[in-house]
Amino acid sequence: MILSGMEDEDKWLAEGIAGIQHNAFYMHRALDANNLRDALKCSALMLSELRTSKLSPHKYYDLYMRAFDELRKLEMFFKDESRHGVSIVDLYELVQHAGNILPRLYLLCTVGSVYIKSKEAPAKDVLKDLVEMCRAVQNPIRGLFLRSYLAQVSRDKSPSLGSEYEGGEDTVMDTVEFVLQNFTEMNKLWVRMQHQGPVRIREKLEKERNELRDLAGKNLHVLSQIEGVNLELYRDTVLPRVLEQIVNCEDERAQYYLMDCIIQVFPDEYHLQTLETLLGAFPQLQPTVDIKTVLSRLMERLSNYAASSPDVLPEFLQVEAFAKLSSAIGKVIEAQVDMPIVGAVTLYVSLLTFTLHVHPEHLDYVDQILGACYKLLFGKPKLEEGRATKQIVALLSSPLEKYNDIVTALTLSNYPCVMDCLDDKTNKVMAMVIIQSIMKNSTCISTADKVEVLFELLKGLIKDLDGTAVDELDEEDFNEEQNSVARLIHMLYNDDSEEMLKIICTVRKHIMAGGPTRLPFTVPPLTFSALRLVRKLQAHDGNVVGEEKEPATPKKIFQLLNETIEALSSVPSPELALRLYLQCAESANDCDLEPVAYDFFTKAFILYEEEVADSKAQVTAIHLIIGALQRMNVFGVENRDTLSHKATGYSAKLLKKTDQCRAVYTCSHLFWVDEKDGIKGGERALLCLKRALRIANAAQQIANAINGTSGPVTLFVEILNKYLYFLEKGNPQITSAAIQGLVELITDEMKSDSAPDPASDAFFASTIRYIQFQKQKGGVMGEKFGPIKM
Repeated sequence: MILSGMEDEDKWLAEGIAGIQHNAFYMHRALDANNLRDALKCSALMLSELRTSKLSPHKYYDLYMRAFDELRKLEMFFKDESRHGVSIVDLYELVQHAGNILPRLYLLCTVGSVYIKSKEAPAKDVLKDLVEMCRAVQNPIRGLFLRSYLAQVSRDKSPSLGSEYEGGEDTVMDTVEFVLQNFTEMNKLWVRMQHQGPVRIREKLEKERNELRDLAGKNLHVLSQIEGVNLELYRDTVLPRVLEQIVNCEDERAQYYLMDCIIQVFPDEYHLQTLETLLGAFPQLQPTVDIKTVLSRLMERLSNYAASSPDVLPEFLQVEAFAKLSSAIGKVIEAQVDMPIVGAVTLYVSLLTFTLHVHPEHLDYVDQILGACYKLLFGKPKLEEGRATKQIVALLSSPLEKYNDIVTALTLSNYPCVMDCLDDKTNKVMAMVIIQSIMKNSTCISTADKVEVLFELLKGLIKDLDGTAVDELDEEDFNEEQNSVARLIHMLYNDDSEEMLKIICTVRKHIMAGGPTRLPFTVPPLTFSALRLVRKLQAHDGNVVGEEKEPATPKKIFQLLNETIEALSSVPSPELALRLYLQCAESANDCDLEPVAYDFFTKAFILYEEEVADSKAQVTAIHLIIGALQRMNVFGVENRDTLSHKATGYSAKLLKKTDQCRAVYTCSHLFWVDEKDGIKGGERALLCLKRALRIANAAQQIANAINGTSGPVTLFVEILNKYLYFLEKGNPQITSAAIQGLVELITDEMKSDSAPDPASDAFFASTIRYIQFQKQKGGVMGEKFGPIKM
């Protein structure tokens, strides 16, 4: 059916074009013969083709342009009086005898153009006559194109400032009056289109109306281009008349388009100086008009105008632009009770963007906008609609992007209130935006009060909201969020130790409420932040005043950490808790707090014994314990012996023999520390190595029983390297005979191995080369390695 209608239109258009071409041919013949009578007759017949009502605006435009081209030729003929021999005044009367109204008015406009150019009558009188007579055509499409033709032929003949037609009684005001009158009539015709035809084709009519909107809007562009339309004339005449027509037409499409035209075609300076008048029209528009888009474009233009030059900024303060825009937005929202939330929020986003461009120093303006937005959202269900939440995120992100400083945003009292209006998912998105802003700008949050406000903003990431279970969240997203929080904790710092302690306590209060799944992410950065404070206190050897105004020593900070890590160990996340206990023990060692360090090691051993069940995790944990204990120098003999024997005992109880062996020979370093004041228990170190040899031998026997081969000698080579290390360091219990015996043992094992291991062979060969190198080196080392026979 639609296809059939399009084919019919194409046929009608072809017929119309053929009619124009046919009559134009005879018109040209008459023009060549200087036959005025036949020229008028043929041109009237040609223009009669424009009387059709069968074409859509798009097709009618094609037909109109054909006629328009022919009328330009006719106009040239009318200008040359010597060819037709009739005065322009008589010609103006003569064309009015055409039979049909539409051809008559096209010819009248054409002759009128020549009449004005001849200056035989005031331009304003001719224009007034033409614009009045065009009222005779009331068909919307035909009337719009006729008036468009009138505007076209009179465009360069209006008495504007500097025009050759200015002077005498002709003034700029006459031109303005003509354009305004033509605009008013064209808008009425355009609006009337919606009432043409049955309801069932309403959608088609609206589409056709949309195609013709430029014809109506073109008049506003003409008005903006008239020389002599200054600010005073625009403020007192042009804008009030245009707004009156827009408001009175009561048509949604016309009001939206024409208000947008005003904003786009007239200068920004005029908008600023007539802001009150322009904004006063918005509440009077139809409730269904998309005011948010028009207002947003207005504020965008004003923002760009403000950015164009610093010299114009005082004008904004002078006219109180912010107050007027803010008031207008409030009135629009109040008048349009059915305006969706997203529309209202979009207006506030535009106002905030305007404010940040024009008045960035006025934080009170920013907070006022956020307060108005919160007032709008207060008492309503939390926003979940996608477009609305995106606008809220844009609203809250704007201050961060402008000031590049979250600290500035933290001073805005209404900022957290607006965030509370978001649903949980969007709240997290906004929290991530805040953290990313802090990271991007390397912002340091330096007071406990600001940290408190910040963590209230980030509560969607720090704890579960409204009972949302963590297991409902995507694991990858959750990990990314918590890693961001962990990075944020490192950005909280103050050189003042007292304030730093307050910050740590504030952070701890919030993260401890985060639930077991968040603690493994947030406790480590808090721990290291506290240990940094401990090192600072130790360096100054002083105390700070805590939250309760009591002396806060490293010992009390360790007590705080003890409680914090203990919560982590009950998550359970024992491996992480064990690592943190060992870090705290090392810091306690630096502070010379033996009881505290011993307590941390005790808790680490308890965790190892009771919570670490995986065999691989046990191997890692015992090596961490041995490494940390080896670096300790605060312990007395009794405490060190207790912990060292405990570590050695756990090493010998690992599941795999290879793991036992390596852990036990590593324990030898607990009894011989190569430092100036380090422990030098050579005999006990040797006992660890001998015990490791027995375990390695047992591992060989097990391999032989299972595989029928003794297996690789890697463990023996590793133990040999430990012997060499202690020999170099001067352990008197390590003899060259013992080393030589171990070398021979390894050699025999390698010979008896039916499936040699290339890696073990290379390892052993490298060790032998090292012994030979040391023997040849001479000096003290040469003496130590000399007795070893290869």
